[in-house]
Amino acid sequence: MTYFNRRRFMTGMGALVGALLTAGIMSAPSMAADFPTAKVNTTKLAVTDKTVKVGILHSATGTMAISETGSIQAEKLAIAQINAMGGVLGRKIEVIQEDGASDWPTFAEKSKKLLVNDKVATVFGCWTSASRKAALPVFEKENGLLFYPTFYEGLEQSKNVFYTGQEATQQILAGLDWIAKEKKAKTFYLIGSDYIWPRTSMKIARKHIEQHLGGKVVGEEYIALGDTQFGSVINKIKLKKPDVIYAAVVGGSNVAWFKQLNAAGLNSSKQTMLTISVTEDEVLGIGGENLAGFYSAMKYFQSQKNPSNEKFVAEFKKMWGPKSVIGDVTQAAYLGPWLWKAAVERAGSFDVDKVAAALPGYEFKDAPEGYVKVDANHHLWSKLRIGKWRTDGQADVVFESELIAPDPFPKGYQ
Repeated sequence: MTYFNRRRFMTGMGALVGALLTAGIMSAPSMAADFPTAKVNTTKLAVTDKTVKVGILHSATGTMAISETGSIQAEKLAIAQINAMGGVLGRKIEVIQEDGASDWPTFAEKSKKLLVNDKVATVFGCWTSASRKAALPVFEKENGLLFYPTFYEGLEQSKNVFYTGQEATQQILAGLDWIAKEKKAKTFYLIGSDYIWPRTSMKIARKHIEQHLGGKVVGEEYIALGDTQFGSVINKIKLKKPDVIYAAVVGGSNVAWFKQLNAAGLNSSKQTMLTISVTEDEVLGIGGENLAGFYSAMKYFQSQKNPSNEKFVAEFKKMWGPKSVIGDVTQAAYLGPWLWKAAVERAGSFDVDKVAAALPGYEFKDAPEGYVKVDANHHLWSKLRIGKWRTDGQADVVFESELIAPDPFPKGYQ
């Protein structure tokens, strides 16, 4: 960031912080002298009288960078805003950033480095379920705290993780209910990248389609992560003529997938698609013209109209440039530092067990996505939204659900 842009950013930041304090989103800054280090850090974390170290762990390189870069940017924005208002318990946040490099063993290795060597107070990170599953044993063994921002398959709950994205009942089940009713859909073709999240998500989707919607799955395919050859799958889809393509293709593969669909004539005028893996971050690489008219099931879209989101979008673009975009996971990542700050201040401590115990029940009333609440199961209450993509890369929100309670272990879907 240039000196001019940094100065402009901090000027705008002051106005934003004042507005958020007025709205009750932030609490008044605490003074470090009121919270002696010996009392707020009894487990030898990287906390001093003036600073607290946290980790950011996402893929800055590799096939997942297209999706994870926004999370890095959002977390850094939130941390900059928190520091601008005095930090956490009077301490400025210092970031140690590591690159998971789209490689699951690397996520485990870097998690251990952050927790054991750097002794960070918390980590904001992971994207794919494969990366989270690789890192989870490290967080549980070392008693670290992870804020995980991605929509995922559910079927997990850990005292060491807070899940700020939606789980299956909030995204998969609610989204399928909408598309079946809206489009009178009966036949579905399932396609995803080949790893745990798409496979588990499609298992849940198949059960819902066949056992609850009275529909039929006419095809199911998985493509290696990072693969760019979709010709064979597209030919099968043309033969089956499903009412809906239900897609969970992730990362850089999405660019090839949508461009090849469009080239094959399977655009929204001929084919309905509902995807659970495409946000504004991916559309930036795909190109709006290649998926205009298709649908995504998410809890957040950049185009949402509310004062908190408008401030968030404006400050994000000030920090990261006017062409930057904000997707569902980016917004969920932005929540992480704020929720951690709230938990630390509720606990009056940086100790992981005390922080984790303090967060359930917390209400973030003016998050960019709207009201959310932290459940006892460490997931968030949130809404499902269906976005219809435009050629400019933004989405029109065509459906918004009521607030959905998180249920990571839905009966009959395990």
